[in-house]
Amino acid sequence: MRLRCAVLDDFQKVATEVADWSVVADDVEVVSFDRHIDGEDALAAALAGFDIVVTLRERVPFPGSLIARLPGLKLIVASGMRNSVIDYAAAEAHGVTVCGTASSSTPPVELTWALLLGLARGIVEESGALRSGGPWQSTVGADLHGRRLGLLGLGKIGSRVAQVGLAFGMEVHAWSQNLTRERADEAGVELAPSKEDLLANSDFVSVHLVLSDRTRGLLGPAELALLKPTTYLVNTSRAAIVDQDALLAALHEGRIAGVGLDVFDIEPLPADHPMRTAPRLLATPHLGYVSRANYETYYGQAVENIRAYLAGSPVRLLSAG
Repeated sequence: MRLRCAVLDDFQKVATEVADWSVVADDVEVVSFDRHIDGEDALAAALAGFDIVVTLRERVPFPGSLIARLPGLKLIVASGMRNSVIDYAAAEAHGVTVCGTASSSTPPVELTWALLLGLARGIVEESGALRSGGPWQSTVGADLHGRRLGLLGLGKIGSRVAQVGLAFGMEVHAWSQNLTRERADEAGVELAPSKEDLLANSDFVSVHLVLSDRTRGLLGPAELALLKPTTYLVNTSRAAIVDQDALLAALHEGRIAGVGLDVFDIEPLPADHPMRTAPRLLATPHLGYVSRANYETYYGQAVENIRAYLAGSPVRLLSAG
């Protein structure tokens, strides 16, 4: 009997196109879901009868309570090698194998700059006006050359964002709780003496931190108040790093020049969510990881993981550690 595999959140309906699933076709029936399934009851109903689930990033939580309601579940394949919303202990207790895939840092770097440049040069406003017969030139672009780019985080993504900033002739400063002067020197950037200094003196601020207990709410009302009214903020990392209510207040009160967001407290974003209508906001629907090359990796390695599991030798195993 063939196993059944559910591919979740295949919004663009490309999961079965960007990888060769034919190599497992004799053993696995693949069913793609192109709409997000929200809530444990709905997930338990939709996934009943499936042996394998391929889940995209950390959009769908798999707590122990859900895993217990899926007695036929044998394998979860998550894109990326880190997933904080899977209960690994519960998976092990119920005999569910959890595997991951590689994930490139290139797409989020590129999207960060798309948002930053779009904000700085008013691309959306000017394009919309041109196409709708609006005013010819209505914004005055913000320069990058010679301006200060402040990076919260200088890991794989942050360091590559820094390289682009340096290529634009920007003065790049960085800060995180663990960042050392040696690491900053290696990246060719200045180590900010404090988070507060970085926020108060940057013309552009970009967030590149992993969400943890230490970074949750790292930018709250007091921190956002330090930003100059001419500063632009970009967050392609995790929404919870920035206090969302405080951010909305800053946007509505004009205390910040503009914000570029790719991550939200609820995803997909509800139709009536206040972020959809906030002023001075350039927003994208969590596209940071969404590129053809990344999808080829995610789903190509998902197929490899399934084949390895069927052969009795699972690969790319994930655990709480």
